[in-house]
Amino acid sequence: MNVSVYESADVLVVGAGPTGLALACGLASQGVAVRVVDGKPEPASTSRANILHARGVEVLDRLGALGDLPGRALAPLGMAMHAGGRRVATMRFAPAEGGRSTQALFVSQALVEESLRRRLGELGVKVGWGTRLQAAGQDRDGVTVRFADGTRLRAGWLAGCDGARSTVRDAAGIAFPGVPVVERFLLADVHARWDRDRSASAGWFHRDGILLAIPMRPGERLWRLMADVPADRSGDRLGEEEIVERFRRIVPERSGDTGVEIVDAVWTSVFRIQRRLAAGYRAGRILLAGDAAHVHSPIGGQGMNTGVGDAENLAWKLALVVAGRAAPELLDTYTAERRPLATEVLRNTTANTRVLTAEGGLGRLVRDRAFIPLLNLPAVQRQATRTASQLGVTYRKGPLGDGRRLPRRGPRAGDPVPDGPYRLADGAPARLHATLGAGWALIAPPGGPADRLAATARDLLGDRVVLLHGTGSPYATLVRPDGHLGWRGRDAAGLRQWLTDALRCGR
Repeated sequence: MNVSVYESADVLVVGAGPTGLALACGLASQGVAVRVVDGKPEPASTSRANILHARGVEVLDRLGALGDLPGRALAPLGMAMHAGGRRVATMRFAPAEGGRSTQALFVSQALVEESLRRRLGELGVKVGWGTRLQAAGQDRDGVTVRFADGTRLRAGWLAGCDGARSTVRDAAGIAFPGVPVVERFLLADVHARWDRDRSASAGWFHRDGILLAIPMRPGERLWRLMADVPADRSGDRLGEEEIVERFRRIVPERSGDTGVEIVDAVWTSVFRIQRRLAAGYRAGRILLAGDAAHVHSPIGGQGMNTGVGDAENLAWKLALVVAGRAAPELLDTYTAERRPLATEVLRNTTANTRVLTAEGGLGRLVRDRAFIPLLNLPAVQRQATRTASQLGVTYRKGPLGDGRRLPRRGPRAGDPVPDGPYRLADGAPARLHATLGAGWALIAPPGGPADRLAATARDLLGDRVVLLHGTGSPYATLVRPDGHLGWRGRDAAGLRQWLTDALRCGR
């Protein structure tokens, strides 16, 4: 056994999936000494998630990690939905509202992780593969972790981004209650000779269950297939060939398309849909994010989106605390802002899954004749797109929101802020999301007050505050690193008070 060696870091992130990598990028970009470890021997080459909704695309853009992903992905235009052997609805993704042009991407989780690792490498951080966490204990000043090889590491904070079976969550003693939603699903990424339009996904609702087919990778005949099947004596021990053979039967039976030929499989899986939510996201110096904090049905593709949103929210708050610019109590706002969103995601995905996998003649009749046809309505499509994209997420009801609703017109604290157009102090054009990669943005009318406001913000937040102009509003706006409005007002005294009271800066 190796002799125990103590190393140290400001923050240790356990788990190098999209959530852990996004968190590490957010921390490292703000000067935090972060280490990332993962128990797997190497990065995954296959993909669990295969859609990055618009909110997730914006997060990667702000982190400087989007790279060439749009060119390596398909832009989902919608889903053709079939029942009773005929198409009954075409669910189209409505254009983003409020001038936001960001749209979802059909892209492999493996490619998303690759892009995040590239960005993390640019920030000087490498992933420690094959490093499995065995135990963790915390005290007043930090967390000590022990790895499977006997080495130890001392960190100021520990972030568990290690999935639904989180070792970090167990070490923190955080409960993870929940219930099963659907008994069993088969999943496979397959190459198929299939004469289908690849600009949209498809769903078939059959008396024996549902079948979903989602195109993957431009220029390839790769499809993501998903189908619910009853449990049998094989349990969850089906091998790749057995899963492929089942899909060779299921696809023509449920789609009615007898011409499809499944050539081979890139990846297969059997899983049971669970709905679980951590009792809290923080226990002292240990924090949870992503699947370690919440798991739900994959229908709707919300997992990766919600996880990277957790990461971005936590990163800027933890960076302030690590730098000594904010009190640790600021981290309680992470749970307060993100857990209600996860509750809503769990509620929506569970309800949709139960409707779409309806059992019994009456349930299927309601689904096929009432629920699915509603998706043809433009108003329903706009609302469904808004919900799935998470572009409408606001924290105005959270502890950092403005309960007084002042000023009365315009965005409120906690609302998302548009990407532009803005200008830098020298007149050069600037995008808000690109600016936030460096930290904070202060959008203010030109003149003396803008300089005084910027000086106040930098005094309490540090040098990572960029001054922008261009809204035409008499009010100044301080934008958080996650793109949400922090403070809105006119004078430096009000800004200082908000930073001191709401963010616990300078305490």
